[in-house]
Amino acid sequence: MSLRRKALLSGCLLAAAIPLAIGITGIGQQSAKEAPAGFNTPSFNSAASISNGIVEPPGDTFARDQNVYESNEAVKDGLGPVYNATSCVTCHQNPNSGAASQITELRVGHNDANGNFVNPTIFINDGKDTITGRSIVDDRAIGPQAQEHIPDTENIRTLRAALNTLGDGFVEAIDDSTLIAIAERQPELSEGRIHGEVVQAPIFEAPGQTRIGRFGWKDQHSSLLSFIADAYLNEMGITNRLRPTEATQVLNTTTGINDQPDDLGLADIDHFAQFVRGTMVPPRDATLAATPAALNGQQLFRRLGCSTCHVETIITASAGTVIDGGQFTVPEALGDKIIHPFGDYLLHDIGTGDGIVQVGPQDTANKLRTAPLWGLRDKARFMHDLKSLSLENAIERHKGEAREAERRFDELSPEERAALFAFLNSL
Repeated sequence: MSLRRKALLSGCLLAAAIPLAIGITGIGQQSAKEAPAGFNTPSFNSAASISNGIVEPPGDTFARDQNVYESNEAVKDGLGPVYNATSCVTCHQNPNSGAASQITELRVGHNDANGNFVNPTIFINDGKDTITGRSIVDDRAIGPQAQEHIPDTENIRTLRAALNTLGDGFVEAIDDSTLIAIAERQPELSEGRIHGEVVQAPIFEAPGQTRIGRFGWKDQHSSLLSFIADAYLNEMGITNRLRPTEATQVLNTTTGINDQPDDLGLADIDHFAQFVRGTMVPPRDATLAATPAALNGQQLFRRLGCSTCHVETIITASAGTVIDGGQFTVPEALGDKIIHPFGDYLLHDIGTGDGIVQVGPQDTANKLRTAPLWGLRDKARFMHDLKSLSLENAIERHKGEAREAERRFDELSPEERAALFAFLNSL
């Protein structure tokens, strides 16, 4: 028997166990139903958008939430002094509002004498002022005095892609115990090679409390409101009730908290969170998915061991479950739902780590969150830094914990590779 066939046979044995890893997420939830799927938030046409059925706050509508999500900020609104974008949709748009993007952000830092990551000191205003306390470096500023410049001392430098947020309301509704169960099962499924790390992330709306992180490349946020509030400040420079302090006062023309409640009593971050929670999950290309090639490719995906991290099926917590430190109750639209993210929302070292530490311990420096593959077909560039311009290159960059799956991929025949790509292109 050839080495390639032996590898695939070994993968078959692994594949037989993978459904158990998937099914363990659904214990006790026999009434779970498929989450609604669709690219149903056409950009700048909110009247045509369709939510997942989530109940809106009194007086609010899904269209209004989307309009706020797409609105451009100006300096008079508090934009800057440093920023990357003027609206959420700038970075989350392909193929429609809320989805992924070709845009990357910049993060930097350095290691101290003990090898521990340290956030950078960024100079602005001809070196007269600095920005500290965060790894992100914004590409834009409202004037030259506030433009950030990276000193040579900050020799850890990386790009990170803006993430898809469609369906993230369902991700928020995944119970912590489900993510823990996935992590605990992975060593058994991979002969000890793979073990996703869970990290506890702070909940800004519930000070002093944490939850398992699932948003951001470092799982640095566990609630959507926290994730959104942090992005509003760090990506647009808009202070809000959860993140009230500007990165710098250089050129700042506003005082107090920029993001104030509207006539409904909702701040922008509330509309953003309601919009994301109301989105459907990215859909499959049903026609391509049903072809013999894609069906064969899905079996290969499992046999290679890809499903150990790119978990195909997860079930959300039951409706009525209180999460986010008691600040959010899973609604019927999000609870008891079956989703197919092809991701585990855990941190792994696959040899592409960026050296940055955020909320996790120092051992997370070279770990990144598994990229959920739903919506993959609407991307032209791949991996956390968007440096892979083909699926083949993205797979071949998988080393570390994923080295065995990558080795098996290398041994596939051209016909098997074509089938695998047909499956991936259906996601």
